[in-house]
Amino acid sequence: MPESMGRKFRRLLAEEPYLFTGGIYQPLDAQIAEQVGMKSIYLSGYSMALANGWPDMGLLTQTEVARIASMVAGATSLPVIADADDGYGNALSTIRTVQEFAKTGVAGIHLEDQRFPKRCGHIAGK
Repeated sequence: MPESMGRKFRRLLAEEPYLFTGGIYQPLDAQIAEQVGMKSIYLSGYSMALANGWPDMGLLTQTEVARIASMVAGATSLPVIADADDGYGNALSTIRTVQEFAKTGVAGIHLEDQRFPKRCGHIAGK
């Protein structure tokens, strides 16, 4: 049975004294990161928004972000950590978000520590 991406990422965390995780914007970037020797990938909300020409202000939906994450995870053999924003709503929405991202093939997700409307960490005043 092949190693899951989550297990692969946890193994890397245990084995590597430092794990540099390159931030990418799209599936092609994931392939380039793999070719240059990266061991894991980070797909941020900022990069997904920027790739669509938008600010990182929660404009992408959960469905859109999960689709992008699925395309990125499918383009590489590296573990991908994806930004799942604030879970896209209340606690029930967050449960659904976790379930949907589990289907994408990513190694894991992270959730924001603030609710909508969130303030992007790259913008002054956060």
